[in-house]
Amino acid sequence: MVSGMETLRRLLAAGLCLMAGSALAADPPVLAGPRPAGGWLAEARLGVAAHDPWSPEAGSATLTGLLLFRRPFLPASAPAALVPLPHLGFSANPVGKTSHAHAGLTWQVELTARLFVEGSLGAAFHDGRTGRAVPAGRNALGCRALFREAAAIGYRLEGGWTVTAGLEHLSNAGRCNANRGLTNVGVMLGYRF
Repeated sequence: MVSGMETLRRLLAAGLCLMAGSALAADPPVLAGPRPAGGWLAEARLGVAAHDPWSPEAGSATLTGLLLFRRPFLPASAPAALVPLPHLGFSANPVGKTSHAHAGLTWQVELTARLFVEGSLGAAFHDGRTGRAVPAGRNALGCRALFREAAAIGYRLEGGWTVTAGLEHLSNAGRCNANRGLTNVGVMLGYRF
């Protein structure tokens, strides 16, 4: 039988392989701006974050990854900012603190041709502590499944690359006996397909 931690490790490894394979299979880069339609993957990102710097789990960095998929539909009369991009992602802590995998929807608002902001809502599954009594240096997260919210500001570089700075917060919203939550703050480098 495979443990929860091993399942999460396998999921994270599969996500990294998918991101690397997608980047290698991409079309040659073009200048920033609208990308041609086609394909299901809109952008792949990898980054690093300060792992919950205001909590008992503070003091380490976390590897982050995100796959943004193309909008499944975009009505001609609707602004693109109103139709979210589905996403899958992960946060892997290499020193044994809480890691998670997540899925949800991301809304992007273009401020200029290069500058954008985004907000995300979704669900996350983690390998952290769930009881009221947890060891020193760990967060009491209450439930295995958590809500995830994220916000970022980004900049489109030349050649299809992007850089984003943002934060993500995981919480059970009071559904379980403990609700310390988890907040990561970091940067990501992305490639648009």
